[in-house]
Amino acid sequence: MTKSEFLAQLRKALQGNLNSSAVQENMEYYERYIIEETAKGKSEQEVLDMLGDPWILAKTITDASDGTDWETVHESGSDRDAASYENRGYQQDRKGMHMFVLNTWVHRILLILFVVMVILLVVAIVRGVVSLLAPILVPLLIVMIVVRIFGGRRS
Repeated sequence: MTKSEFLAQLRKALQGNLNSSAVQENMEYYERYIIEETAKGKSEQEVLDMLGDPWILAKTITDASDGTDWETVHESGSDRDAASYENRGYQQDRKGMHMFVLNTWVHRILLILFVVMVILLVVAIVRGVVSLLAPILVPLLIVMIVVRIFGGRRS
């Protein structure tokens, strides 16, 4: 695939999903990126291989456009593995540690559901323990109260 074929496919993939100014911005960015990388000594084919399939790249750009800033999509020259990794909800900090981030509404809903499930589990466990111990503790408490009441009147 040549640079012009790559850019044509990328434009076609982006046009239905982004507004015209965003499409133009991305086209200029990737054209400039390919030129800069070939000027550094890489072959055009190496740069295109590094960018990967233009349809997948367009999908990553489109997915990221719903809340992720433009630099994240294009960081380190459109490293598609990093962009894909971030689209799954992870980011890498400066120390190389991976952090889970809630950058989409789906992640937030899943977190809320998880918290609700944990609360329900804790309530169920407490209810189970109380229901197991109640037949033993209630009579024991009644006996202790009776002993206190009648045991204290001996004097």
